Amino acid sequence: MKKMLVVLALAMVSFANAQKGTILVGGGIGYKSQTTTLGNNEVKTNEFDFSPKVGYQFHDNWTVGGEASFGSSRDERGVNEVKNNTTKLGAFLRYTMPLNQTFAFFAELGTGFQSAKQKTYTGPMTSTAKADGMYIGITPALFIDMKKGFGLNFNIGGLGYNTLNYDNNGPEVKNFDFNFGRTFNIGVSKNF
Repeated sequence: MKKMLVVLALAMVSFANAQKGTILVGGGIGYKSQTTTLGNNEVKTNEFDFSPKVGYQFHDNWTVGGEASFGSSRDERGVNEVKNNTTKLGAFLRYTMPLNQTFAFFAELGTGFQSAKQKTYTGPMTSTAKADGMYIGITPALFIDMKKGFGLNFNIGGLGYNTLNYDNNGPEVKNFDFNFGRTFNIGVSKNF
């Protein structure tokens, strides 16, 4: 039993030391398409999101870096259409706890600024709304090392808060989100 614990401890230490001083590159891509029909009315929704991040692992368990997110969505309701574009730019801090050479648990704190632009087409009329705000979130996740630092990241939600203040006396939106178990995300990352 003692030999097994020593081997396990050495495996965890060697995994952690192999990561120190490396560059982390990762992110995710998401797409969602939905069609809702009620009687003769049909609503089509398409969403796309691209979220890259780059970080530096300055300690055995700590990584700091920059993150971004670029999203686009479109709702079509007959001749009416709504287009949304969102951008997030910020930083993250990640604490990683290796479980063995293949699996690691990490918690990530991300914060930054966000902006949104919404165009609404109602027949021949067009209106535009712009907003700026901030976001902060904590996301726990599981990392699976597939081969030589390339791996998959899995999470099932997190805790977040964000704000958006619209121009021209538009609304001020504040959102608190506790979504553990409501979402499932897969991302990829590679340590160089």
